[in-house]
Amino acid sequence: MSATKKRSTLLVISLVLASLLISACQSASASDLLGEIKSRGTLRISSDPNYAPQSVLVKDQKRVANTKCGPDELTANQLEGFDIDTAVEVARRLGVEACFVTPDWDTITAGNWGGRWDVSVGSMTITKDRQKVMWFTPGYYFTPAQVAVRKGSGFASVADLSGKPVCVGSGTTYETYLSGGDVGIPAADIKQAPPQDVEVVALSTDAECAQAIQAGRTDFDAFLTSGTVVDQAIAQGINAEKLGGPVYVENLAVAIDKQAPKDPKSLLDAISKAINDMHNDGALKNSSMKWYNADLTTVQ
Repeated sequence: MSATKKRSTLLVISLVLASLLISACQSASASDLLGEIKSRGTLRISSDPNYAPQSVLVKDQKRVANTKCGPDELTANQLEGFDIDTAVEVARRLGVEACFVTPDWDTITAGNWGGRWDVSVGSMTITKDRQKVMWFTPGYYFTPAQVAVRKGSGFASVADLSGKPVCVGSGTTYETYLSGGDVGIPAADIKQAPPQDVEVVALSTDAECAQAIQAGRTDFDAFLTSGTVVDQAIAQGINAEKLGGPVYVENLAVAIDKQAPKDPKSLLDAISKAINDMHNDGALKNSSMKWYNADLTTVQ
């Protein structure tokens, strides 16, 4: 065999080996959830489409062109809010595109997602029960849980709501609190005892409580939600006002299903690093100032 043919043969063998090595590395990297996400090129995120100013559909907004998102997923330009900006920035730091799905909240908090989405970036409070089925990153912001009432309702304190109907979102810590259950947060974060024997009116998301008052619904005069949602409702002219101070403080974080089809540990580590970096470089604070005109990224 000539020297030229030997060199050609060695080159072919080298290329084949390199191809096999690359293929093996890709296969290994995709063996966990982070590797699958990077291979796919998208981070599939569950969020609430009716929870302004955290997350809300942008009216009549069409999908961006050339997206990697699936046909049943929303692109980042179709939603807006603090949670949406946070999710998009996390995806960017992972080197992938953010794509969104909008399942019911109680489906998200139950865990066991079956790989239908990768993470929840939906203002989820870290609780003991949720930690049984989900991993949580460090908190990316912190908000007060706030009772609001219809103006002119006559209530003077949270205790006055005992025995009264109060609206909340289904599957939320607000529902647990009003039902007298263990919210699952540190005792120091509970600022007021719940009213007794409340008639809980649960809607699909707590933002609907304020919207129902605006629409003229009269079967309740009070609702419990994030202070940010109350502020948004008041700013929009909804006939509501805050009742007393916060009842508890929420530590809100990105959640990942412990039962994910592929190992989620490296994804948890990568997103936790991204959240810490976003705290350190001011990205979260800047976004908080944009959406809330206040820095909610440090413990209240």
